[in-house]
Amino acid sequence: QVQLVESGGGLVQAGGSLRLSCAASGRTFDMHAMSWFRQAPGQEREFVARTWWSNDATNYADFAEGRFTISKDTAKRTLYLQMNSLKPEDTAVYYCNTFHYGGTEYWGQGTQVTVSS
Repeated sequence: QVQLVESGGGLVQAGGSLRLSCAASGRTFDMHAMSWFRQAPGQEREFVARTWWSNDATNYADFAEGRFTISKDTAKRTLYLQMNSLKPEDTAVYYCNTFHYGGTEYWGQGTQVTVSS
């Protein structure tokens, strides 16, 4: 089992910034990728950004490219999402996800991000 605890969400004005964190514990030795997803009210959960545990490669959803930066601290087993130039449409619950060799994946409980106009 892997436990994922997100933090860093909150209320911010449009144009502001937030930094989300996701601390992983438990069975982390076989993590392959770590990602952020988000889900706005009444909408499907959508991909935001991903990085791989063994290297620094990243990929982003189109809406995140240039505004969001995903990073990790492998020693702390923590994933980050720096979000700049936030827009009201970025309002959502943001979830951390880990994907493991063998196909298992885990989700955190989510952290609310609210961007006011």
